[in-house]
Amino acid sequence: MKISAIGLALIVFATALTLAQSQVSQAGGALAGISPAEFEEFRLGLDDFLEVEAAEEGLGPAFNGTSCAVCHNVPVIGGTGTIAELRAGRRNASGEFETLDGTGETLFHLFSVPGHSCQPILPADATVFARRVPIPLFGAGLVEAIPDETIRALEDPTDRNGDGVSGRAGMVVDVASGEHRVGRFGWKAQHATLLSFSGDAYRNEMGITNDLFPLEAAFGIPADRMRLCDPFPDPEDKPDPRTKRRGIDNFTSFMRLLAPIPRSGVDETARQGEAIFAAIGCTACHVPSLTTGPSSHPVFDRKIVALFSDLLLHEIGTGDGIRQGPAEANEIRTPALWGLRHRRPLLHDGSAGTVEEAIRRHGQEAALARRGFERLSDAEREAVLSFLRTL
Repeated sequence: MKISAIGLALIVFATALTLAQSQVSQAGGALAGISPAEFEEFRLGLDDFLEVEAAEEGLGPAFNGTSCAVCHNVPVIGGTGTIAELRAGRRNASGEFETLDGTGETLFHLFSVPGHSCQPILPADATVFARRVPIPLFGAGLVEAIPDETIRALEDPTDRNGDGVSGRAGMVVDVASGEHRVGRFGWKAQHATLLSFSGDAYRNEMGITNDLFPLEAAFGIPADRMRLCDPFPDPEDKPDPRTKRRGIDNFTSFMRLLAPIPRSGVDETARQGEAIFAAIGCTACHVPSLTTGPSSHPVFDRKIVALFSDLLLHEIGTGDGIRQGPAEANEIRTPALWGLRHRRPLLHDGSAGTVEEAIRRHGQEAALARRGFERLSDAEREAVLSFLRTL
């Protein structure tokens, strides 16, 4: 029986789809159960994620990376990375954080396009400096599908139960929809949706303006020099004439359909460690699982999301001193622990080289849990670390 070229192509595509969906246990795969059309969206989004931008395509004038993958590549595309962005501000006479000018921007880019002195320079009156490493994106679509009310139900801003933990939801106005939502993406919970997160990253990390963030961000570059540094009209992220999709739409599809990294190597010691992890209070913030809301899409309909985070803002002694979005200067959104075994360095600034070091840096709201960890026997402490190595 002869097979036409189109038929052969369909067979090849179906085989690739089946293979991709059978390998969701490996980092970087698509969510199981998506349609062929959605897998094509995922693939196109991955292509855009990998694309290296040029100045004529809108890169710059100031930027931190030339593609999304420059920052999100450990252990595979979509993960964390070793490039840390720089943010800065100052403390006023009252000791409170404030931004360095009226724009409210705190980001200082690492690179710039050549010519015309387009590199932002830290001013002499900056006194607060912070580095932030990229957050892994695995399972981001499931996180987006968790209802706001589920997250808000975990709030305890007055520490009603007396455990020292007083997390609160970071309420934001979603740039994409205009709605008041619970922020859940970014170290400061500054974004509620992946589309808003995509638009912010495209402008802030690559300097490519878009419909959601149409103004260039390059600290200290006056308007007349900006016209020389960036002669291209804004917004620079134009819809593709064929697909009608912007780059930020493709980034969103990739992240929304990117599967989480499942646990691995769970044994009796790890199970004991998980029980101890809960007993000493770590799950007060690192909530083992949340559940997505009702959805017409079966992939997102009432799914258990084993992320080990409450997605709330907390002050645990590791904050970066930068007030941003809904977060106070030293508040940090609880990072999800799923995929932890593939993640280094740790903490928001990458200053912890090991899981144990990161735990021992916890304080304030997390002080009770940290002390519980420190008081464990060597065998119990190793069991907890064994559990964390399964994530």
